Amino acid sequence: MAILGRFWTMIKSNLNHLIGRAEDPEKMLNQMLLDMQEQLINAKKQVAVAIADEKRLLRQYEDEKAKAYDWEQKAMLAINASKDDLAKQALERKAEHDHMANGFNEQWQSQKKAVEQLKTALNGLSEKISEAKRKKNLLVARAKRAQAQKTITDTMSGISSTSALDTIERMEQKIDQMEAEAQATSELAQEIETDELSTQFESLKVVGSDAALEALKKKMAEGPSLSKNDREIELKELEKELSVRTSSKN
Repeated sequence: MAILGRFWTMIKSNLNHLIGRAEDPEKMLNQMLLDMQEQLINAKKQVAVAIADEKRLLRQYEDEKAKAYDWEQKAMLAINASKDDLAKQALERKAEHDHMANGFNEQWQSQKKAVEQLKTALNGLSEKISEAKRKKNLLVARAKRAQAQKTITDTMSGISSTSALDTIERMEQKIDQMEAEAQATSELAQEIETDELSTQFESLKVVGSDAALEALKKKMAEGPSLSKNDREIELKELEKELSVRTSSKN
């Protein structure tokens, strides 16, 4: 039996823990306010019934008083007519209505006191509901702030974890590699384009030199020819000049 008792205690404690974790403060407070509002509505109905009963007792009291007064007037009329027996009967009826009036008066006074107490309780309930609404807004704001703080803390914990930092560092290295490869590809493309352009210009220079050579040969064929000795002298001078220019360039 002791084991069963401990077992049920453990189950109830776990259930209470689960229920406590599942409770939403805002929903719980809203439900509490709805319940209080329902109590207030029922209380107003009860107060309304009590007030109606009070007014009914007051009317009955005043009606009995009016009837007692009427029978008193009739008794006075009988006395003036020297009809004492009739006056006594009228006074007996007056006494009956006075007795009824006193009874209704007592009930009315009690009902009136009860109504005042109900009104006071109703006002107190209304004030409690207003206070509960104010506290509810404050408590909900505190609950949301606490939840937001918890979310921020959990997020920061996730961000500061080693795996996250390792991932960020690895991605940074990968991006650096991609940027370096992109820059190298761009520079290589520019060099290739520059080499092609230089080659084209060099080909133009060669073509230009060949054309100039052909034009010069044609000019020499049309002009006066030099002697062999003169050609050798000019050739040596040209080779010497070209040799000097090549040396200066180097």
